[in-house]
Amino acid sequence: MAESTHLTVVPVEPGQSRYAALAAALRARVVAGEWPPGSALPAEQTLAAEHGVALGTLRRALELMADQGLIERIHGRGTFVRAGMTGATMMRFFRFGEGTGEVPVSRIVSRQLLVAPAEVARRLGLARGDTALRLLRVRSFAGQPGVYEEIWLPPALFGELVESDTQAWGDLLYPLFAERCGVHVHRAVDEIAFGALTAAQARHLALPAGHPCALVTRNAYDLAGHCVEVRFTRGDAHAFHYTVTIT
Repeated sequence: MAESTHLTVVPVEPGQSRYAALAAALRARVVAGEWPPGSALPAEQTLAAEHGVALGTLRRALELMADQGLIERIHGRGTFVRAGMTGATMMRFFRFGEGTGEVPVSRIVSRQLLVAPAEVARRLGLARGDTALRLLRVRSFAGQPGVYEEIWLPPALFGELVESDTQAWGDLLYPLFAERCGVHVHRAVDEIAFGALTAAQARHLALPAGHPCALVTRNAYDLAGHCVEVRFTRGDAHAFHYTVTIT
């Protein structure tokens, strides 16, 4: 007797293409954790059969998901859920350690549960008066402080970090978020501005108060598109360096 195949009907909204509806259904399965970041999706024929669609429709859905940055298709290996961000990408804005590939040494100088400022609450989707976990961090190259960061995290997701030993965190936070809290940073949006350092900020960077600084404000998002981190990174404006290629 032939083994039956479970068929999942994909609802199609008015004006929505069948492949876009399928992409939304597959995305929901990824967000629900059925396929964790870094894992392989089932074979195309299997997915097409499960959803009762033609192979061409499935491939268009996968192309859409790849364009959205949710998955990556590796020739000869298959289709994988993107593992998320891991590296020290903030350093691309500054000349510290330029071209060396060196990961900056990180030190948590403060960790507090505080009422989130209005801007932070708005970005994180918190209610007025809600608390958030604030980390203050200095990142250094060759023993010299390079950037000073103020990082805000929703405690509902990052409760594991409230009491844990910061000395054991390592130099990169995103792998820590994934390992300790199950939060995978999928993408980030950085905004660049310039200002002046306060006395407290300047002290951490061994610079005089009022020294000009570059300010990078980051919203980081998980697979579901929720903002899971707000970060304010400040560094010496004289060390700011960013190149954009326009074609």
